[in-house]
Amino acid sequence: MAGTTFQTNPIDLNKLLDDCHGGLIQLPDFQRSWVWDEDRIKSLIASVSRAFPVGALMSLDTGGPVNFKPRPVEGAPSEASNTNPQSLLLDGQQRMTSLYQVTLRGKVVETVTPKKKKVKRWFYIDIRKALDETVDREEAIIGVPEDKIEKSDFGRSVRLDLSTLEKEYAELMYPVSQVFDWDRWQDGFDKHWKGDQNEETRELFRLFKKAILENFKYYRVPVITLDRSTSKEAVCVVFEKVNTGGKALDAFELVTAMYAASGHELRKDWYGDDKTKGRLTRLKDTLRPADSAAGIIAGVGNTDFLQVISLFHTRERRRAAEAAGKTGKELPAVSGNRQALLNLPLDAYTKYEAQVERGFIQAAKFLHTLHIYRIFDLPYQSQIVPLAAILADIGNGWENDAHRAKLVQWYWNGVFGELYGSAVETRIARDFMEVPTWLAGGPEPSTVSETLFRADRLKTMRMRLSAAYKGVNALLMKEGAQDFRSGQKFGHTVFFGENVDIHHIFPQDWCKTNGIKPEVYDSIINKTPLSYRTNRVIGGVAPSAYIARLEHGNENGSAINPVKLDSFLKSHLINPELLRADRFEAFIEDRQRNLLALIEEATGKSAYTGDGTEEGIDVEGDEAAAESDRTLVAV
Repeated sequence: MAGTTFQTNPIDLNKLLDDCHGGLIQLPDFQRSWVWDEDRIKSLIASVSRAFPVGALMSLDTGGPVNFKPRPVEGAPSEASNTNPQSLLLDGQQRMTSLYQVTLRGKVVETVTPKKKKVKRWFYIDIRKALDETVDREEAIIGVPEDKIEKSDFGRSVRLDLSTLEKEYAELMYPVSQVFDWDRWQDGFDKHWKGDQNEETRELFRLFKKAILENFKYYRVPVITLDRSTSKEAVCVVFEKVNTGGKALDAFELVTAMYAASGHELRKDWYGDDKTKGRLTRLKDTLRPADSAAGIIAGVGNTDFLQVISLFHTRERRRAAEAAGKTGKELPAVSGNRQALLNLPLDAYTKYEAQVERGFIQAAKFLHTLHIYRIFDLPYQSQIVPLAAILADIGNGWENDAHRAKLVQWYWNGVFGELYGSAVETRIARDFMEVPTWLAGGPEPSTVSETLFRADRLKTMRMRLSAAYKGVNALLMKEGAQDFRSGQKFGHTVFFGENVDIHHIFPQDWCKTNGIKPEVYDSIINKTPLSYRTNRVIGGVAPSAYIARLEHGNENGSAINPVKLDSFLKSHLINPELLRADRFEAFIEDRQRNLLALIEEATGKSAYTGDGTEEGIDVEGDEAAAESDRTLVAV
């Protein structure tokens, strides 16, 4: 049985802060900057002053397989950076930095007010208030400006002046910077308040020292220490499960720190700097409309990018093992999971980064050919990862008609098979291996062979967040759907220029009036892409009424020939006769058959029409299912 790889020990706060000052305790370089605001610092000081717990710390002994570039705690002297740390603080940076800044550093503290204003503060404990049990301890902790003079009336008068030691003594304000070493301050205090008449005040300080300052001196912090044998994966789990500083750090942050130890700035590659655009900006700008904040692949994350590189690297290792005659379990897996990312060497990253970036850019172009233009309408963000990997692998091969047709089929099988919703790491790796083989004449990839689309699924597709729901919308536009009012096809320019979105065919108000339930009229069968202006013309009336409006024309547009309008409706797989007659049930049955045929053509597979229902209950809310009644702008 494996032994434990961590210990939990209480350590004196004073020693921990001394070690931070000397560089024996440092931070891994991926830790975010110190950002605590003034009120949180006061609350922390108040807790320690009352010997209340402030939470455990977690550290990692250095010298093991997890080799992070260290950096001193913010504010530590320059000499600290020249010291080889004994441990790295994994959890508790904000607390320790705050306590170090206000106690041992001996300099004014840069912080932020509750109104998000950057300020410089010295912190004091009001001796009288701290000893008054009726006063909240946090009220006894005050922060004063850099000159130690607090003013009121917009600077016209002085409210508190602590600019000299004598004034600190006179106001009975104890500097937090002296909580571990009070002898010299007490000597000055006693001289200031000398004489029998001031014995009560001197006694007040002695009570303060015993009740408050000794809490700092004897304060102990529980520290969970991971020994140097701790694996990279375990360290990553630490951040995902117990990091208290906000957003859990992910694999990208950890890889960044490991590459930094080799002198490579991975963060600069991704985020850029003042002189160069980072990869994040380049991806956001790919196929970005002029009036939009970002293009279709703007949601690609830094770990997504590393994941594709990992697929290439692990495939290379597998091929090398095959060439060496290894088989079966001896072959390393092709993977982009967290462990694979943590083991991704820098030379693999530099080898594949440019190729992988081109793959993501080609993925954006591919999605546009499917009439998927904005992130809001993207069926699966996760499916971009294997798509980019495959396109990076085959290069210009995707421009071959036969290859492109297979890629399109694979993509729609992933969407309508709803295979990329969760637990996708294994599927991503499998598709990366199987799809290029299929393009070269091999067997169908499992994403194609395993897809099963139920004929009755269309009736339950009401959520805007559903991948298949979005897929139907994109297929209709790709097949040449024309706007009811303008007759325009929904190409890139029209899509953004006319604020195209998914809208009801039989309007909600009409359906409600006629007693039709939301679970019926909100399904994708009763939805189609339309421009914002056209949806306003339709309003909430019966189809027969809005068709008459379109044919006769009004202030919203010219009259439309009935034959031409019928062709517009047919382009949405709508039977004009049923719509003109307001025959809702017959319309639903007819359009369901038409949409199923469209999906079957896209996936290359027949819909399943067998008995049985899907497991589970649709728990979507009205907001998710509701028709868009606002102008949606591209994101």
